[in-house]
Amino acid sequence: MSSGKGGPGLPQERKVVTEIPGPRSREIQERRLKAVPPGVGSVLPVYTVAAGGGVVVDVDGNSLIDFGSGIAVTNVGNAHPEVVRRVQDQVAAFTHTCFMVTPYEAYVEVAERLNHLTPGDHEKRTILVNSGAEAVENAVKIARYATRRPAVVVFDHGYHGRTLLTMTLTAKNMPYKEGFGPYAPEVYRMPMAYPFRSELDGPATAAQAIDQITKQIGAHNVAAVVVEPILGEGGFIEPSPGFLPAIAEFAKANGILFVADEIQTGFGRTGRLFACEHEGIVPDLITTAKGIAGGLPLAAVTGRADLMDSVHGGGLGGTYGGNPIACEAALAVLDALDAEKIVERARQIGDIMLPRLRRMAEKHPEIGDVRGRGAMIAIELVKPGTTEPDPARTAELAKACHAQGLLVLTAGTYGNVLRFLPPLVIPEHLLNEGLDLLENAFGG
Repeated sequence: MSSGKGGPGLPQERKVVTEIPGPRSREIQERRLKAVPPGVGSVLPVYTVAAGGGVVVDVDGNSLIDFGSGIAVTNVGNAHPEVVRRVQDQVAAFTHTCFMVTPYEAYVEVAERLNHLTPGDHEKRTILVNSGAEAVENAVKIARYATRRPAVVVFDHGYHGRTLLTMTLTAKNMPYKEGFGPYAPEVYRMPMAYPFRSELDGPATAAQAIDQITKQIGAHNVAAVVVEPILGEGGFIEPSPGFLPAIAEFAKANGILFVADEIQTGFGRTGRLFACEHEGIVPDLITTAKGIAGGLPLAAVTGRADLMDSVHGGGLGGTYGGNPIACEAALAVLDALDAEKIVERARQIGDIMLPRLRRMAEKHPEIGDVRGRGAMIAIELVKPGTTEPDPARTAELAKACHAQGLLVLTAGTYGNVLRFLPPLVIPEHLLNEGLDLLENAFGG
């Protein structure tokens, strides 16, 4: 069994020594079922002892190729040496004081870095919180406070979190909303330009959404539109070209704040530092999390200084927001993004994966669509010759991949998307081997 040490020194090889899950993982799973409620699910109940590069090692000694990155979190790896060093140094100094009680420099430095790195050359401010959902909640709070308007507009297939407000913003009912209502008020959902499933182009879908906003809500009542530049849990949907710019232009013309939810897409994942840069969008507010701190809980809202400064003293914050350990990890990640050309590596991953997946689609008619940018890539599974979603085939393929030692995730409003989020530091040989295993799962 592994010693539990991960990081770059971990052998970068797939190794399957037991069935997956193995006997030790199954033993722990039995304990889990008596200790943790079933509402907390797991994609694959193999219990991890080490991870790094492009592999996850379990308690049975199996080494799986990682196409999940902890859901786009470990962009620079699971135990990057500088993340480890800075975290260890900070733990030895102090673990917590609460930034709202006696602050510390690392929080300020993370805010300065995000103000500089996020799109737009205007003056900005940043607040740090614990999770993506908390970031989105705070973005809505700030938007409502700054505009003195109540309504928030979101879009079909969007995912924004599991808290009461963000669950309301999220489109998909099962498993995220079922039975948890009533939901937060003044949230309105508009159509999304979903190329595979819509006959309308981006500008036409935007015009439809704008018409509904105008007629059903009144633009003067809308505080913000909240949108993922590439939809994550909804199925890695790239909005049709022209959709986001048209929505952004409408928002600006009507005093509505454009909030880019970059929680899954941020920090190089799509081949740009932030996905909204692909279409030249400069958001008023941008929410980030996941890839920000190498696996430690941290998230942020960064936005125009006039908006962020509008909130009264004490109106924003939280006990653990911007924890010093997570801030040190984030600074190490931000350094690595530049020093190790992580954004470029994301583009290289896409250049390898997309052509391979398109060739698979030519051979396997159940692949209805191949899409994505950088290292945020997906295939949508349908009944051959139709656009009818095939979630059963999707689940079957995921299970076949897992059995071979390839960790993949599913997604999509219809549960029919396989999404691929390899660490941006994955070795090329593992990337290609993972694609070979995926092809095997299809039957060659």
